[in-house]
Amino acid sequence: MAGILKITLIKSMIGKPEKQRQILRGMGLTRLNKTVELADTPSIRGMVSHVCHLVKAEEKVA
Repeated sequence: MAGILKITLIKSMIGKPEKQRQILRGMGLTRLNKTVELADTPSIRGMVSHVCHLVKAEEKVA
């Protein structure tokens, strides 16, 4: 799993639980349509699974 994930925030975090907001901030997602590229590790996959209804994640092919 040593690839890269492109993660984009597609829904607002307004009104969401603080735990989900912290996860998004921890990934560097602070505003809508912002995209970050993070290493494809089990911890990042776990973070994405917790906020999967707010983000779009795709594997970067390089």
